[in-house]
Amino acid sequence: MSTDFDSLTTEAHRPDLADIDRRTTLDIARVMNAGDATVPGAVAAQLPSIAAAIDAAAERMARGGRLLYLGAGTAGRLGVLDASECPPTFNTSPDEVVGLIAGGPEAMVSAVEGAEDNGRLAADDLDARGLTADDVVVGVSASGRTPYAVGAVEHARARGALTIGVSCNEGSPLAAAAEHGIEVVVGPELIAGSTRLKAGTAQKLVLNMISTISMIRLGKTYGNLMVDVRASNEKLRARSRRIVHLATGAPAGVVEEALTATGGEVKHAILTILGEVDAPTADRLLTHHGGHLRAALTAARA
Repeated sequence: MSTDFDSLTTEAHRPDLADIDRRTTLDIARVMNAGDATVPGAVAAQLPSIAAAIDAAAERMARGGRLLYLGAGTAGRLGVLDASECPPTFNTSPDEVVGLIAGGPEAMVSAVEGAEDNGRLAADDLDARGLTADDVVVGVSASGRTPYAVGAVEHARARGALTIGVSCNEGSPLAAAAEHGIEVVVGPELIAGSTRLKAGTAQKLVLNMISTISMIRLGKTYGNLMVDVRASNEKLRARSRRIVHLATGAPAGVVEEALTATGGEVKHAILTILGEVDAPTADRLLTHHGGHLRAALTAARA
């Protein structure tokens, strides 16, 4: 039976795996692992497109724009996951990086029938968030044709927002609708059409890059240290102390004193030690330099 699925690489059937349910567990695991190993190469082929999208996104975000992911099913859940990790890692506000899934929060744990088929729902979700031209909207869809993701990008682009489309098929409607199309073609899945597998892994890798590198461009790191980490529990408080030590080489007592003086703000604590300034001055310098520690440190030493 022929359907429009026939043209989608993500839906393709692998005849060589028709007997997979009769193979040993170890053999299945080896086949699956070998398939997964091809995903980074597929992402690598799209690095120029990914980098261009990130540079454009960071520029909007530096103006106060937000990063919003929209998708359905696995793609939507990956967007919500990536967004939810940004506050503890980069000290962003919950409204700075946002994940929206077709069907709302309920869809994170159970299917909401028909939600992904309505592009207007995505427009409504964006309008409810007060979409602006400074925002960055990332539509995520393995097939590249999910109406919710495509609708999000079309609506956002019409409003002047920056748009990025992340999919796993060539020539997708999502990529065509977005200003920046990223098509990571990972090939057929181990289980035909189960795009939570290689396609899901590919999308996760791309979203990791979009959020992480954007945050690096925005000055949320110092070298490879997460100096904007939010110390909301003991593990993160211990990490904060370690980061300040790694950045400054200061002994434990000096690190504790600096963190206490700056209210636990890692970036500020580092600046007080390396720049030899007090906490209020560190705050003023970082504010003046848009949170970029290297620039603030240069100013402190001038």
